[in-house]
Amino acid sequence: MVWAWFRFSEGGGGGVSALAVGRGNGGSGAAGLLCGWQFLKDERQISLSKVLYVPWILKMLWAPLVDHYLTKRTWLLLTLYGFVLACLACSLMAPEANFFPVAIVLLLMNFCASIQDIAVDAIAIQLLTQREIGYGNTIQVVSYKLGSVLAGGGLVTFLHHLGWQTLFVGLALLYVVAIGVTWNANLKLKVRFNPQYSWVRFRTLNPCLMLQELLKVPDTLWTVGLVLLYKLGEQGAISMFPLFLLDHSFSPQELGFWNGIVAMIFSITGSYLGGYLMSKQGNPFSMLKTLMIFRLFSLVFQTLLLIAYEDKKPVFEVAAVLSISLQHFIAGLVTTLTFSIMMQCAQKAQENIQATHYSLLATLEVLGKLVFSSLAGILVDWLGFVGAFSVFLALSGTSVAYILSSRR
Repeated sequence: MVWAWFRFSEGGGGGVSALAVGRGNGGSGAAGLLCGWQFLKDERQISLSKVLYVPWILKMLWAPLVDHYLTKRTWLLLTLYGFVLACLACSLMAPEANFFPVAIVLLLMNFCASIQDIAVDAIAIQLLTQREIGYGNTIQVVSYKLGSVLAGGGLVTFLHHLGWQTLFVGLALLYVVAIGVTWNANLKLKVRFNPQYSWVRFRTLNPCLMLQELLKVPDTLWTVGLVLLYKLGEQGAISMFPLFLLDHSFSPQELGFWNGIVAMIFSITGSYLGGYLMSKQGNPFSMLKTLMIFRLFSLVFQTLLLIAYEDKKPVFEVAAVLSISLQHFIAGLVTTLTFSIMMQCAQKAQENIQATHYSLLATLEVLGKLVFSSLAGILVDWLGFVGAFSVFLALSGTSVAYILSSRR
């Protein structure tokens, strides 16, 4: 599947930009690549490196341009050319002496990557049938995870062994290969706009009118609520439970293995299973209901474990590892099914607003996770682990109530 190549190359080959901003599920933080080379010299530079998030947060602003102008293949090629030039530019600069020029180039890479993300999503919406959406979103979720892991660990390792210049020249060559694949790709559409929704029209770039038209697409308001709510309790628990274990007998090395490698394997397995079930049943909604209830019970178990936990007791350590593994497995399932619902909703829009529609949902999904991840640590400091996990339980229960109340 050509789209699979696009998605994986975006997640893995685009690892520099992902690494620089900690994008994806396994990103290494806002200053990942820069810290990997150890040339962030002060807090001001570390703070400035977080500006690299901006293109992802604002990508809704240029999504209509991808919808209205040029072809999706052209946008892909333009972004790949941009990656090649940016990599070559980075290879010519010493990061220790050129922090700001390197940061500007990485910002431009993230701008290109955000445009590429819009174009790839638009291609997926137009290419994938209802039966293929499950596998398509499995590829999307898994490639982001693998790409982020490769970016977070792989690139820093290569960075120290190969050196800055060799690494970026190699990445430039990788993007040249991607350009060749894109030129020869068959992007003939399998899914066309459904005439059932022919009343939807979009003839303006005015932001207010644009938003009105996007919200007219059937099921959009409900899907917006889902993507804002579905990760809240889970996101807090996934972020904070490892910190609890660090304070209670787990070493950083042990936690890195169980919460990093093993948990990632379970998460990817869950994502794959979600795509498989979606391809067989075609309706992610009923499966998502069951899984979100099951996720609530798993969070109850984790909260009770947190309350009863005793250091250096093997039974509690085993229970903690099982809890983390189950949590990431369910998270992989839920994420794949939710992205499938988002894509099905976007397919109801007219072809010339589909990329913008999906970008709206994806941006809200990311913002929902980022905002709560930022607040989770504050909740723990304020309420303690038990109090914070009680809040996580309440939020997870809210998402269950939301999806059960739907008549879909």
